[in-house]
Amino acid sequence: MSKRALITGITGQDGSYLAELLREKGYEIHGLVRGSTEQRFERLAGIQDELTLHAADLLDESSLFDVMRTVKPDEVYNLAAMSSVSQSWRLAVATAEYTAIGVTRLLEAIRDVCPEARFYQASSSEMFGRARESPQNEDTPFYPRSPYGVAKVYGHFITVNYRESFGISACSGILFNHESPRRGSAFVTRHITRGVASIKLGLADELVLGNLDVRRDWGYAKEYVEAMWLMLQQENPEDFVIGTGVSHSVRDLVEIAFAAVGLNSEDHVRVDPELARPAEIEEVMADASKAKRVLGWEPKVTCEEVIEMMVKTDLDRLRPG
Repeated sequence: MSKRALITGITGQDGSYLAELLREKGYEIHGLVRGSTEQRFERLAGIQDELTLHAADLLDESSLFDVMRTVKPDEVYNLAAMSSVSQSWRLAVATAEYTAIGVTRLLEAIRDVCPEARFYQASSSEMFGRARESPQNEDTPFYPRSPYGVAKVYGHFITVNYRESFGISACSGILFNHESPRRGSAFVTRHITRGVASIKLGLADELVLGNLDVRRDWGYAKEYVEAMWLMLQQENPEDFVIGTGVSHSVRDLVEIAFAAVGLNSEDHVRVDPELARPAEIEEVMADASKAKRVLGWEPKVTCEEVIEMMVKTDLDRLRPG
C-alpha cells in the first residue's frame, strides 16, 4: 500500500518539486490550496491530475482538522508560509499568523487526528540572522533580523516542543536559500534573472537593486526537497541544516547572470538605497556536514548553474513569439 503525503504550499517552488519527487516514489499525494481546487497551477503542470487538492487555510484550524480526517496522511510537509522576507516587513502580522501560528494549528490537527504521522517543518537560514558564528550548523544560536525570520524561529521551536512534549515524529529542515526556474517574482534571484533577460531582449535598459554586498548560500531547490524527504525516512526525528557551504554576494549573482547573456553588468545596474531592508543580514553560510553524515545528502548543482538555468528560462519566457 502506497504512503500518503500531505503537502501545504504544494503550488509553490518547493511544493511542486516535492510533489514530483514523491510521485516518482509511488506516494499518494494530497495538497492544501487556498481557494478553489479546480484552478490550474502552473508549477504543477503535468502532474496536477495525479494529485488530490483540498481547500484549506493555515488561518482556519477547523479546515486543517477536516483535511487530516479525510487524508489520514503518513507524512505531512509544511511548506506553506508568507515566504518573502522583504514583504514580511509590510505584512508583519500576516507573516506571524501564517508562518508562526499556522504551524501550531497544523501540529494540533496532527496531534488530535493522526499522531502517528511524520511531520516536516520548513525552517529557514533567516533564523540565524546576525549569526554568532560562521558557517552555521544545527547548534548555532538564532538571531533573526526580519518578521519572517522571527516567525520561522517560532515555527521551528513549536515543532521541537511538539516532538519533545507529545512524541510527534516532527523535524525541521533549516534550509538555506534555494532557487530554480520556478522561483517567484518577489525574490532577488528572479528579479535579477528576469531583469537581465529583459535587457538582453531589448525590453528594458537597467536593473535596479538595493544592497549588492549581502552574501547568501544559494543552492538548487530540486535537490533540497530530496533532503526533506530523507529527513522523514529516519527512525528518530532530528533537525538538519541544508545548504552548499559556499556564499555568494548579490553582486556575484548579477555578474553571473549578465555573463550568461554576454553583457557587462556595470553598463546596466543601478543601486537604489531605498530598496535595502530595514535590518539586513550581511552573510549566512551553511555547515551541512550532519546532513551528509546522517542522510547521505549533499548538493551537486552550483549556484552559478542555477542562475544560468534561470536566465535561460526567463529568456525563453520573455522572447516574443
